[in-house]
Amino acid sequence: EHSFLGFEWQKRWCVISKTVFYYYGSDKDKQQKGEFALEGYTIRMNNSLRKDSKKDCCFEIFAADKRIYQFTAATPKEAEEWVQQIKFVIQDMESNTIPEEEVEEEEEYDDVGQASSESGDDSIYEEVKVTCFAKEGVPSKAEMPRKLSQKKSCNISESKSTDYANFYQGLWDCTGDFADELTFKRGDVIYILSKEYDEFGWWVGEMKGTIGLVPKAYIMEMYDI
Repeated sequence: EHSFLGFEWQKRWCVISKTVFYYYGSDKDKQQKGEFALEGYTIRMNNSLRKDSKKDCCFEIFAADKRIYQFTAATPKEAEEWVQQIKFVIQDMESNTIPEEEVEEEEEYDDVGQASSESGDDSIYEEVKVTCFAKEGVPSKAEMPRKLSQKKSCNISESKSTDYANFYQGLWDCTGDFADELTFKRGDVIYILSKEYDEFGWWVGEMKGTIGLVPKAYIMEMYDI
């Protein structure tokens, strides 16, 4: 547990494959600690993230109503290179003209995009922190209008066993604050019944026969369809 706004920086090994950003605990990890699509995101330098000598090495990947990812590179120059390269990927994606030799970087660095291919060091470790106001690495849950959550959703698909697109798994441990919210742990399998509250950041899911609201920022797709 960490105090309010008490963030900690951690080293991560990161990879950008096509338009998806993956991050691992180290270069030997087989399972990533997390991933997110760059679609809809913007990147910029941000020297207000730290107060020490590395304040000019910081940048962030952000988007409205999405989780923010903040990073520290080894030097200001490397931070600028990260910004330019990730910005290139985002711009290509928006123009629908992604080149076949897609930007795919497998370098070690702070939870940052990809390391510069021109860098003389092929193993660049950097530090990373994730913006949140509770546990380090866990996004804050969006506020859910309680009057909407009163509606019951019981339409369970009869062909659920083959409906792979709606199977998700817990990305973070989550404890429901209300009786109509599901409580689950990282790795738990959740079947999404409805996304009718998507605008509030919540979906309706089922886990082990229990139906409840699920904060969509706390789960990730189980299958790569």
